[in-house]
Order: sequence, then structure tokens, then C-alpha cells
Amino acid sequence: MHLAITVFTIIASFKWGDWKNWREYHASMLFIAAGGLLYEYIVKEYTLWKFHPDFLYGHGMTVVVYALITMPISVFLFLSHFPKTWRIRFFYILLWSLIYITAEWILLITGRISYQNGWHFWYSFLFDLVMFSVIALHQYHPFRAYFISMLIILFLIWHFEVPFKFAK
Repeated sequence: MHLAITVFTIIASFKWGDWKNWREYHASMLFIAAGGLLYEYIVKEYTLWKFHPDFLYGHGMTVVVYALITMPISVFLFLSHFPKTWRIRFFYILLWSLIYITAEWILLITGRISYQNGWHFWYSFLFDLVMFSVIALHQYHPFRAYFISMLIILFLIWHFEVPFKFAK
């Protein structure tokens, strides 16, 4: 299922992505990739959600594929058609959050994702709403997005009591 989502995302990017202007979205694509890898590093032994691998690759490779391929390409697609007006932006962010939560629901019912340590499906939907809002903010005001992301990370670490260890 993970592989199918990745392949679908790549195909969709060729069909609907704004490849002429991909450099315009590059920083936000790296922002989401870094966020995905940072999540894995911070919660390595205390995950809130965990991907269960497909038959072609293990958990580590699943995380890498999402962080370096699927998520950045989906951000590219998201930003390729980002609306100009605030009212439409709200619905656009809601639409993309619904797309993500639908994909996650499919992963959940097929046993390709599970939740631990207090996380549940509806938190994922709220997270998607916030994530797409922060990505949109990052596109226009990167420093603000970094600041808000740090606050969100600290809140999630605190709320879900993620044991945070400093390197020795």
C-alpha cells in the first residue's frame, strides 16, 4: 500500500504538478522532508504512529520513502495550485487534509499503520490541517513557519509525554 501511494503521488505530480516552477516550491519540499525525518529521530523509541512495511521494503525504508519522496512530492502538488484568496485557501487546505486522512484510513484498515502512546485517527486529521497550514505559511513566511513548527513540536512532545533524550 505504501508503494502504491508513492507511485500514485509521483504519477499525479507529472499530471498536475507545476514542473516549470518546481524551484519555487523546493524550500517547502525540503521543509516537509526535514520534518518527517526529525519526527522519526525524536520519537524513535516512542512512536505516536508507526508504518508497517509493504512486502517490498522494511519500516526504515518506508519512512525514508515517505520523507524523501511521497511527502515532498505531495507538497509540490499542494503548492502547485495553492489559491490566492484566503477563503478558498481554507477549503483547499481542508481538501488536502481530507485526501491525506483518506489515504491514512486506507493504511489503517489494511494494517499498514498503527497508533501508539495516545495517538489516534482523529489526531491525524487535526495534524494534517495544521501541517498544510504551516506548509502554506512556510511558502510565504518561512521564519514564521519554523517558529510555529517548533512550538507545535514542543507541544506534541509535552502532550504525548515523549521521552526526549539529549545525546551523551
